[in-house]
Amino acid sequence: MSVEPYREITFDKEGDGPAGQPAALAAPARQGVTDLVVFAHGWNSSPAGATRLCSDFFAPFPGLLAPGVEAGYAGVIWPSMMFTGEPVPDYRALVTVLPEKEPVLDRLTELLVTAPADEAAFAAFGALLRELTDVDGGGPGGPGAAGPRGPVPAFLVGDPVAVCARFTEALEAEAEAERDAGLAAGRAEGFGQGRAEGFGEGLARYWKGAREVLRQATYYLMKQRAGHVGEFGLGPLLGEVARVAPRLRIHLVGHSMGARLVAYALRGLPPGARPVASVTLLQGAFSHYAFAARLPHDPGRGGALRDLQERVRGPVVACFSRHDTALGVFYPLASRLAGDSASLAPAGLLGSGDPRWAAIGHDGVQAVPGTVVRPLAAVLREGVPASGCVSVDTADVVRSHGDICRAELARVVVSAARTGR
Repeated sequence: MSVEPYREITFDKEGDGPAGQPAALAAPARQGVTDLVVFAHGWNSSPAGATRLCSDFFAPFPGLLAPGVEAGYAGVIWPSMMFTGEPVPDYRALVTVLPEKEPVLDRLTELLVTAPADEAAFAAFGALLRELTDVDGGGPGGPGAAGPRGPVPAFLVGDPVAVCARFTEALEAEAEAERDAGLAAGRAEGFGQGRAEGFGEGLARYWKGAREVLRQATYYLMKQRAGHVGEFGLGPLLGEVARVAPRLRIHLVGHSMGARLVAYALRGLPPGARPVASVTLLQGAFSHYAFAARLPHDPGRGGALRDLQERVRGPVVACFSRHDTALGVFYPLASRLAGDSASLAPAGLLGSGDPRWAAIGHDGVQAVPGTVVRPLAAVLREGVPASGCVSVDTADVVRSHGDICRAELARVVVSAARTGR
């Protein structure tokens, strides 16, 4: 570990952790620690990988702190490991977080590896995904209806060939966009053609999209898990730490789904507890309307975390980057598919231009009056405002979704925490 004192906070999928965690976190305060920086990793991280990420992320901090500031550090390790990437994905890694689904995962893995070019195989794939996510494909209400985890995502109950075709087209368009430095070029190559092509031998091509469908299914599960661990695990834990060490200032930092986790911890704080002095969200994978009292497209409703920024004594900072294609392309697609039963229609596959589906890590906090928007250079020069919601455009240094181990981002956290030189 690059910093000391460092503690690890561990939770299972229910948000439960080992006994003694509050005392272990509060202990450094008795040794003079004034500020505790708590970092939560994103999804698809193994425990060992998450620890390495914490070490890399925290490395610049000691050199940035003002004289007299004694900082401690903690990493939130939660079960988020899904499967490794290309060229040979390890789908069996899903068993580490879904051991009860091992037979289903074995059959899914066989289909994804063999990629049979027939519709029956895709139908079996769809049925297995529903079994994996405990979604009833024939339940009342269909796509968008309330299920045990909220609205049933349309992609889990739609025609599997059509769904995999859509995701294949999205992947190919993303690759085209990266080559041509613009999403429009990718869309011109065949968005919206649906399942009219690709039958016969070409049907096997759609297994490329099926891999992304599996990722989106695990996204659906991890989205719920991150919020649950934050609200029912980290939030109560921080309340207990505040009771034991009332003068300790806690600074929450989260990346991707980990940003969702630390944000939902605000909802889980005990009544009257305000131990959180700042929050920094790095490429947050949750709605940019989360803190809004009223949704622009539905003024009678608020965001899932409406007004919870008021539980933070200092600023809530959302760092965003236009270079993050995971949030700019696939987050809106996943959000739309999860919440809109008409989302498999050919038009507007990615939901481009529809702000309902955008992530806070794509364009910052939205629909919260008084939110301050600053480019990174201005924040590094002038500092983060002392309170309220702040959106920081970090595109100058953040070039992809995982590009967060940057000294500039550490400086943003330290500025938000009021611990910098």
